Amino acid sequence: VAFGLIDEFRRAVRFLDTAYLDNRNAFLDCTPVQNGPIEVPGRILEVQPMTDRPPRLEGKVAIVTGAGSSGEGVGNGKAASILFAREGAKVLLVDFQEDRARETLQLIQEEGGVASTLQGDMTKLEDCERMANTAIERYGRVDILDNNVGISQRGTVVEVSEEDWDKVMTVNLKTIMLASKAIIPHMIASVGGGVIINISSIAGLRAHSSTPYSASKAGVIGLTFSMAADHAADNIRVNAIAPGLVYTPMVAPRMNDDLRQYRTDAAPLKTEGTGWDVGYAALFLASDEARWITGICLPVDAGLTAVHPGTFTPMNQQTRY
Repeated sequence: VAFGLIDEFRRAVRFLDTAYLDNRNAFLDCTPVQNGPIEVPGRILEVQPMTDRPPRLEGKVAIVTGAGSSGEGVGNGKAASILFAREGAKVLLVDFQEDRARETLQLIQEEGGVASTLQGDMTKLEDCERMANTAIERYGRVDILDNNVGISQRGTVVEVSEEDWDKVMTVNLKTIMLASKAIIPHMIASVGGGVIINISSIAGLRAHSSTPYSASKAGVIGLTFSMAADHAADNIRVNAIAPGLVYTPMVAPRMNDDLRQYRTDAAPLKTEGTGWDVGYAALFLASDEARWITGICLPVDAGLTAVHPGTFTPMNQQTRY
């Protein structure tokens, strides 16, 4: 029996070697793919030159919460808003402080994009419902919801007050539930599906010195997974992004040159991330290129979560970032 199995194995190896050589030779002899339809089992793909392709979000409507930035520069929501508009989406820019959203609006309009602003407190269901109704009134549909609202809170469970704990959970986690609760029925009714993107953090993937923040961002990931399962039948994709140690207007006041360099050196790529890195990840997840992706948490962190031994380093304990 053993010799028979060995013979079968040898025949299988010879078959695979022959198949590999045949496919390799066919690949080397092939001509470049021409523009036009390509037949694939079960469907036809239309191949177009990159310069001829329509914008990735053409004809779609996106809502971005936290669409402004707290200071100079570009945060996650601001970057996503600009990129969505560049790719053809009409964008409803929602922020608790509408003047911040207007700054984003000006940048979009200068580039020829279409957007408008709305003041809203995402901790209130009535404001979330008003946001959904406004998008339908102005643009007639909702395809994308990008949830960016968030705050930070330092301390352990012993150090943090109950009031501060509740505030972090409300702003970082409950707002996503309320916004999604208000938007999902309109997604289903207006376009028969959609995309929801929730901004979490690598602090939600492992221990972090800001325990309330870490717990809330872990909750975002869990909520994302559950929503993805709940609404897959509604043709709604739900994914999370976990930014790493990005340099944004929200963290800038707590940074100095040494800490920025430490954060940059902590990850394998040894480069400093910005809101644009998170924005481009959101753009991909919002596009049809990610049509088969739902229920994931995508780290955008220069490889930090892959190699970092932990967040409780001497520098971290000293600076409490």
